[in-house]
Amino acid sequence: MYQIRRTTYLNQVKPHSLSILFSGHAPQKSGDQNYMYSVNRNFFYMTGIEQERAILVLAKGIMNTAAYLFIELTDPVKALWDGAGLTFEDAAKIAGLELKDIRDIKTFDTFIAQQLSTSRRAAFGQIEGIYMDLERQSEVADPTVSIQYAQRLKDMYPFVNIMGNQMILAQMRMVKDEHEVSEVRKAVEITKEGLNRILSTIKPGLGEYELEAEFNYVLNKHRTVTAFNTIAASGKNAAILHYINNDTKIGNNDLVLFDLGVSYQNYNSDVTRTYPANGKFSDRQKAVYEVVLEANKKTIEWLKPGVSLQEFFDFGKSILTEGAKKLGLIKEDAEISKYYYHSLGHYLGLDVHDVGNYSLIIPEGALITVEPGLYIAEEGIGIRIEDDVVVTKDGCINLTKEIIKEVKDIEKFMKK
Repeated sequence: MYQIRRTTYLNQVKPHSLSILFSGHAPQKSGDQNYMYSVNRNFFYMTGIEQERAILVLAKGIMNTAAYLFIELTDPVKALWDGAGLTFEDAAKIAGLELKDIRDIKTFDTFIAQQLSTSRRAAFGQIEGIYMDLERQSEVADPTVSIQYAQRLKDMYPFVNIMGNQMILAQMRMVKDEHEVSEVRKAVEITKEGLNRILSTIKPGLGEYELEAEFNYVLNKHRTVTAFNTIAASGKNAAILHYINNDTKIGNNDLVLFDLGVSYQNYNSDVTRTYPANGKFSDRQKAVYEVVLEANKKTIEWLKPGVSLQEFFDFGKSILTEGAKKLGLIKEDAEISKYYYHSLGHYLGLDVHDVGNYSLIIPEGALITVEPGLYIAEEGIGIRIEDDVVVTKDGCINLTKEIIKEVKDIEKFMKK
């Protein structure tokens, strides 16, 4: 699998080039404490390796290509404190590489210098360009490992062209293979178990954080973690899109919106469900809920490859707009932005908001969320219903269809 991905990638870059991907490392938190390490997703996508301070180098000449993985040698003393890292044999097996192509990371700088040497006959010809992931989230974000290394290379080798490969990888990652879909399915199964536990526990008077704890219990049991900070928003809190305080007591007539997910082998689920705390929707809550549910279900039925993301967004929004008029919330289409103020969905995979070329049409094999919502803060109502679907040639498959969302099914489950 990783060999195929590397070959696909190398077919898209120029000859006489190197591509360098870093696994990253955990940044310092405070004192001698670090944040939890999370592998660079592009590096993982190309290698299956999760170890810190590892580097993948892909080389392309006119007639030949090669892949090299640089990792730390096993340190017996470090192993006593933190556990042993991967052996060269383990790394080769996971990444689908020859043992000879696994190198000590201490030799990385010398290896790059040899490839860029203008005074020797390099195996891949004179290197003219180096590809790296140069994405930066914002102008104030700290420079990534790749950006720092690119700056260093530019100082030492000003004649070498530094190029970004993030869009090549983003477009590759847009289309999910069977392995990736299988991993997301497993994340969905754990998510379903967690939501069912919440449904079995929820009642007025509990703290939002107590229901978050019930979900975390299920994840701990499966030795996995949340895909993102869990949202457990009751009443008017549900009108705040990224509410994560989860510190409010749940009222008797409150709806509680849960937006949560599971990270399984680095692949993520992202599901939203909205439940009545007392086990029964009021007439008004049910009317609003049914509008959101209609937008969710009709969009899933409509979605197919070949449509643009904007067409996808507009389709769901039009259903919400007509529903909001029937609810008496708005009279003009433009007013919908008061009650619906986010996009209809996003790509999903190794990242919750996964990479992709958002200017392209939605391809067959894309994994995408469908998450319409209505938020009526003045009534203390916030409702969102989110499913994870795989786009197929005939439409799409809803991976989260077994997580109940019909009013009658939710009320029946809670009564039971």
